[in-house]
Amino acid sequence: MAEAAKTAGTQLSPELAQKRDDLLNVLRECGRVAVAFSGGVDSAVVAKAAQLAIGEQSVAITANSASLAGGELETAKSVAAGIGIRLRVLETNEFANPDYVRNASNRCYFCKSELYTRIAEHRAELGIDTVVNGANVDDQGDHRPGMQAAAENSVRSPLIEAGINKAEVRELARYWELAVWDKPATPCLSSRIAYGVAVTPERVARVDQAEAFLRREFQLRELRVRHEMNDLARIEVPSEALPMLVEVAAREKISARLRALGFRYVTIDLDGFRSGSMNEVIPLDVWYDSDLISNANDTNSETRIS
Repeated sequence: MAEAAKTAGTQLSPELAQKRDDLLNVLRECGRVAVAFSGGVDSAVVAKAAQLAIGEQSVAITANSASLAGGELETAKSVAAGIGIRLRVLETNEFANPDYVRNASNRCYFCKSELYTRIAEHRAELGIDTVVNGANVDDQGDHRPGMQAAAENSVRSPLIEAGINKAEVRELARYWELAVWDKPATPCLSSRIAYGVAVTPERVARVDQAEAFLRREFQLRELRVRHEMNDLARIEVPSEALPMLVEVAAREKISARLRALGFRYVTIDLDGFRSGSMNEVIPLDVWYDSDLISNANDTNSETRIS
């Protein structure tokens, strides 16, 4: 096929070339496709494959809400334009759902359910046969309640069906010359809020501003500001960046800025950056007492957990 010969400077192994062809075939079988599109590398690869496989019968759909980090909507629009796929932005309202705000370890289930419900409402208008997401093979080994929402809404995962893992996703993204091929993972801001601490627009905005400050001041590509109980900020950066952040002048600047944003305590995690670190405490959900958590986290008169 003509697509198989395309590429400037990057070649695929025979195994990955076959998986690429399998991915294109999966999408052809789906009919008219809507890609749940964040603008990250996974969904960008699926969107590119959909555009190659079925052209104008594909559309990318991006959810916009308070949980989307600053600049990410603009990135999604830019990436979609580069791919040449139609983009539709849908406003989602997961913060109106008490089960989402409560922030148990299945919070993502309610977020994805909200997105897939909104897409379903526009199904006829957009002419959609199948909704697909960007889940890859490696996602099957992590805590992913959003996958349950996908199954319940008949959402397909073409990367998984084609047997493509995260490293291979990045290889394909580079092969297709996607600008986000090496973009760090950027999960929603709500993922920074510790399980059991109510997810509110105020808290995610606080995290967003804190991360933007650290990224700008210290030229960091990968970092997380974890919003723990009692308004404690736990900063995760790559281990090589730790010495820079613990210098006296840096500590004072970081503490002053994050306290001004509303954090009461500011800490730097000595274990460094690691994606999904909030999942390390998931077993605690078994014994969380919702009344105790509500009292502990209602200090700023924000949304209570019930």
